[in-house]
Amino acid sequence: MRAIRIIHDEHRSIAAVLHGMLYLVRQIRDDRAKPNFELFRAMIYYIDAFPERFHHPKEDNYLFRVLRIRQPDAAPLLDRLQNEHWMGAHKIRTLERALMRYQLGGATQFAPFAAAAEAYASFHWEHMRAEEDVVLPMAQKYLTPADWQAVDTAFLEHADPLRGTTDAKDEYEALFSRIVNLAPPPIGVGPEAR
Repeated sequence: MRAIRIIHDEHRSIAAVLHGMLYLVRQIRDDRAKPNFELFRAMIYYIDAFPERFHHPKEDNYLFRVLRIRQPDAAPLLDRLQNEHWMGAHKIRTLERALMRYQLGGATQFAPFAAAAEAYASFHWEHMRAEEDVVLPMAQKYLTPADWQAVDTAFLEHADPLRGTTDAKDEYEALFSRIVNLAPPPIGVGPEAR
């Protein structure tokens, strides 16, 4: 069941970026920092590219697919979560547009950007909570050792399903490191926010 550890680790990475983004939004709202648009763009790119291209396809195509077979009663929940994967891709576009309007339109566009960031983070945290609190325990209960072998194999492969590359994990780890290096303390090791 190595896939469970990987899912938890990937969720923690996504949550860390979301937490960092909201921390920066609060700092700007409280006049403690100026916006760092390069950092916001890197964060949004991470929460777009990593879950949508790397994490969610593995959940949908391996874990959810097998769980549907072993526990048909899980279908409504799995349908909802797969729909949320699709909706997340659209919600991130809203967040990207809000950031662009904020960067180009100035301070008057901060409130809509902050609202979009908070809405996206809340949506994604609730989604991850359902997976961790309901789906993973259900999978532990109903999947067979052979099922877990196939699911583990899929999650251990670090291929980007959209680009056909096998170095996707390194790419996302480098992006995460870039975010940490750009972000000010306490969320990163970059320069102090001004």
